[in-house]
Amino acid sequence: MVALRPDREVLTRQRLPYFVGISGETAGSRGLSMHIVVIPPGGVAAPHRHRGYETAIYVLEGRVETRFGPGLRERVVSGAGEFLFIPPDVPHQACNLSDTDPARAVVARNDPAEQENVVPYDPAEDSGADGG
Repeated sequence: MVALRPDREVLTRQRLPYFVGISGETAGSRGLSMHIVVIPPGGVAAPHRHRGYETAIYVLEGRVETRFGPGLRERVVSGAGEFLFIPPDVPHQACNLSDTDPARAVVARNDPAEQENVVPYDPAEDSGADGG
């Protein structure tokens, strides 16, 4: 058993601050990771996809618009108390809808790596064909 307190902020490949919790590196997990993400007021994540793993998000506070799919043409808004599921390899980008307050969420993945399988995504180059 491992007990952790996320006491340091790291900047992710998505260009968002994370408070690292459970991962292969911190707890020796082999099949999951769980962290807290903070999207600053007006903040926007770098577009990306998660290579080969599912992601579940629970919004603790704030309202976040997630653009997703080929060219990031689809949108969903999630608020405090709501869950969002992101299937493997779906391109997406999170945007805090508030210009004054941060948005915070718990992020859980079925991948113990903290960032290794986060892949940058350029919506302008999307053909929607390769998925990988």
